[in-house]
Amino acid sequence: MNAIQLFHDLTFYAMYAAAVLALFLIVERQLFFVFGARDAARLLRSMGLESDFKPSIDSQMLERKTVPVQLVREALHARGAVSDPAQLQDLGEAIYIAGKTRVNARLWVLDTIVTAAPLLGLVGTILGIIDTFAVLASSGISDPSGVSKGIGTALYATALGISIALFGLMFYNYLRERADHLNDQLKELLLRVAGVDHGDQAQAAAPVRAERHTLHAAR
Repeated sequence: MNAIQLFHDLTFYAMYAAAVLALFLIVERQLFFVFGARDAARLLRSMGLESDFKPSIDSQMLERKTVPVQLVREALHARGAVSDPAQLQDLGEAIYIAGKTRVNARLWVLDTIVTAAPLLGLVGTILGIIDTFAVLASSGISDPSGVSKGIGTALYATALGISIALFGLMFYNYLRERADHLNDQLKELLLRVAGVDHGDQAQAAAPVRAERHTLHAAR
């Protein structure tokens, strides 16, 4: 096996590994968002919309380990330990940023796979064609089937890379939407825990919705 053939095979192994990693990330993130959104919805329902807008949360619910529950637990602790409204707001923002980071975790890996897979496929195609021409130069066209097989394998690399990218892109956009929705839920939860009134909550949540709308428009 020559060096070109070796690198050609390595590009296939890299694409297969990228496909497996993408599938794992899709399943893992989907489960994360399903359980996170479910607990966030339960917390929002348990808090309700009382006139004083004070949270009323089932203690058993706070024992769960999903991101929304952890953020609410931290926010309740901060609310009990801090009396200054400005400091409480700063702590709420810090808690939200930490939760948002966890929500968006590892999506960049899927985005990288979407970008890199077609490039790996193109590299595999180029190396395959180079290897085919090398065979032609050494043995001529005495075996047309071998030449056709080499070109077919080279083109298969491009097709595989594009297929992985399309598959990953479809689920990346879907997971990005789920992440935005969960981040909105986290923001609403923290606003409710802070005890703001309904009008202030709507005003504070507006920039989040506007930012999300801008991101969708940019796509």
